[in-house]
Amino acid sequence: MPFEIVKNDITRMRVDAIVNAANNSLLGGGGVDGAIHRAAGPQLLEECRTLGGCATGEAKLTRGYNLPSKFVIHTVGPIWRGGSEGEAVQLAACYRNSLALAKGQGCDSVAFPLISAGAYGYPKAQALQVALDEITRFLSENDMMVYLVAYTRDAIELTGGLLDEVAAYIDDVYVQERLDFDRTARRSQYLRDGSPRGTPDPGSLFRRPHREDNARNETVFSEANVERLTAMQGETKDATQGRRGETFADMVVRILEGKGIADRECISRANVDRRLLGKIRNNMDYKPSKQTVLAFAMALELPLEEARELLTKAGYGLSHGSRTDVAVEYCITTGHYDVTALNAVLFKLKLQPLGY
Repeated sequence: MPFEIVKNDITRMRVDAIVNAANNSLLGGGGVDGAIHRAAGPQLLEECRTLGGCATGEAKLTRGYNLPSKFVIHTVGPIWRGGSEGEAVQLAACYRNSLALAKGQGCDSVAFPLISAGAYGYPKAQALQVALDEITRFLSENDMMVYLVAYTRDAIELTGGLLDEVAAYIDDVYVQERLDFDRTARRSQYLRDGSPRGTPDPGSLFRRPHREDNARNETVFSEANVERLTAMQGETKDATQGRRGETFADMVVRILEGKGIADRECISRANVDRRLLGKIRNNMDYKPSKQTVLAFAMALELPLEEARELLTKAGYGLSHGSRTDVAVEYCITTGHYDVTALNAVLFKLKLQPLGY
């Protein structure tokens, strides 16, 4: 996908360029800056000495030396002084100038840290929002794989209440689904095996299972098992109603044309590779991944029933046995169709992001 938040050490990212959150001297420091200099080796410092420093918000390029990336783009983020001294404008310039420099070097991939969110004191949630806005704006007009690299998940904080809302909805829906599924599984086991004493004991179905029962039910209640059942139910429903014979690709093209959404806009919204829509248009039997279908459902701003139909066309179902599906369901029903924002939530919840 064109943009992804990943948990990693930025010095290990195998990309064309990594971005260094440097200081004005470019001569190394602490945090990400120090880690990059140590991993790159002393030659990086030697080259940095020739650059004459860097102004806040600007970006300069060096080779990567011992790093797996070909280039290091050094940019200087603002020190947080309360937000009233142009920090947001300067921080946005860091991302904008770094991306322009990467594009000028012909880079196909670039990895950023969360600039200024460490020792420079920029509030993490606000720093993330600036990063998301600038990266999304760039990718709406350019083709590049962009990563935002967090060493720990705690480094990513979100503005607004979407994370708490989605997490609460998952707790309500996913946990209840699991309880219902486990109860049904135990009831089925009871009916197959009978009461161990030969007499019915319905109450035993609702008692806390033993440890070995928990292990068995954990296997039965795998997200894959529930999703397969949901997909089968969806295929049966689709065979008896709706647009007979319409494929996933047919439906995507029909909605795009009906809503007048340009291909590039759809690609940007869905956070998918620019070549994907061409594949869909040229192959009406194209079979996407489930994460791609969910991304298109969000990008096309489909109501819940149409989102379910789109999934069914691709052979999937929207399942309460999948936490990702539950998160998508919440966003659709509440009108939160921003894939990038949802992917940030999914990152925090240790779930797979949407996209291709």
